[in-house]
Amino acid sequence: MQVLAICCMSILLVSLDNTIVNVALPTIQRDLGASLSQLQWTVDAYTVVLATLLILSGSIADRIGRKRVFAIGLGLFSAGSLLCSAAPSPGWLIAFRALQGVGGSMLNPVAMSIIRNVFTDPRERAQAIGVWGGVVGISMAIGPVVGGALTDAAGWRSIFWINVPIGLLAIVLVARVVPESRAARPRRLDPLGQVLAMVFLATLTYAIIEGGDAGWSSTQVKASAIIAAAAVVGFVARERRAPEPLIDLRFFRSVPFTGATLTAIAAFTALGGFLLVTNLYLQIDRGLSPVHGGLYTLPMAALAFVAAPLSGRIVGRHGARVPLVVGGLGLAGGSLILTQLTPTTATADLLLAYSVFGLGFGMVNPPITNAAVSGMPADQAGVAAAVASTSRLVGISLGVAIIGSIVVSSRDAGGGSIAAASHPGWWICVACGLAVVALALVSTTERALNTARLVEAASA
Repeated sequence: MQVLAICCMSILLVSLDNTIVNVALPTIQRDLGASLSQLQWTVDAYTVVLATLLILSGSIADRIGRKRVFAIGLGLFSAGSLLCSAAPSPGWLIAFRALQGVGGSMLNPVAMSIIRNVFTDPRERAQAIGVWGGVVGISMAIGPVVGGALTDAAGWRSIFWINVPIGLLAIVLVARVVPESRAARPRRLDPLGQVLAMVFLATLTYAIIEGGDAGWSSTQVKASAIIAAAAVVGFVARERRAPEPLIDLRFFRSVPFTGATLTAIAAFTALGGFLLVTNLYLQIDRGLSPVHGGLYTLPMAALAFVAAPLSGRIVGRHGARVPLVVGGLGLAGGSLILTQLTPTTATADLLLAYSVFGLGFGMVNPPITNAAVSGMPADQAGVAAAVASTSRLVGISLGVAIIGSIVVSSRDAGGGSIAAASHPGWWICVACGLAVVALALVSTTERALNTARLVEAASA
């Protein structure tokens, strides 16, 4: 149980940082004079780096030792947090957030490997993974409130201070409690594939964010888009030839796996946009304090926390289709209400929209990993789950980039409120929810499940 507690501390750090920072964005904007595009990068510098390094960090840990990489990750994350708290400008804050992402990438996949290695009994392992998943829900529930309270009481820098003592305590406990382990046959590293993946996601995110600020026809945006296109073409070509690729492209012949990947991107695009726009709206348009704004979003987090275990039970008994359809409708329905958002929207309407959105997100998240690993060979299930986790982070990055850029462009053009500028963004969230529904209906048929069985047979 001590090992599980340490691993849960790591997921709490990484997951909390995805929600706690959003609450402080308006305060960071006022204190550092950051533009809206710089606020987008404050979020995306962390998630982009985290997304692109997850699989690599897991592979390195399998090769040189999971305990060692886990401790290094905790150290980098703590150091990045301390530097974030001292950042003198938006540019430095963005750079230090990227360092946090490097450290965070060494925590989640490595902690899961440690859990799988320590808990050898299947029942105990399932219970441990259930506790691990519950911590993610808790972080979403307490993140906005804790972030708001800290920002109100001690300023935005305090949201990074909290990571340092927790990280240092975890390092000491790792040294004393966690056993070292390595894979019997670690996968080969794919540095070229890794670099191409990073270049693709970073330049794509840059093009989207800067397109809303500098203009879609600007030279840097066009150049970034061209580099992103070249990187993705090069990545596909590389992964087809690599003896042990970063991502085995044969996985995508499985309709459930492809559906889970696209579902994760769609659902978390909606979540990334929701968290960014909602916190800006509540504090800028409505003039709420950070802690008051955090309390407004508590129903969303609470419904997500309640719905997640219910969704898991439904998946176990009846499959992924029902929770995915209900989840997609919840994301679309909550976002649809917000397409009519104004600075004076009734509080009851806001809470209804947030609750429906939270219910949808809670239902859609648990089936993603289950669908991704279904039909995969046992020795490939970890990589499949890592791809699903990466897809979630890619979705958050794209949601912040795309929907944030729409808000920037609309506000610059009209000079109005966050609420008015956000309407096109909420329609994108509606489309993301409906995409989840469509993917659920396509990827859970018997014909689709047969494609997963064929991939398993071919990989055996």
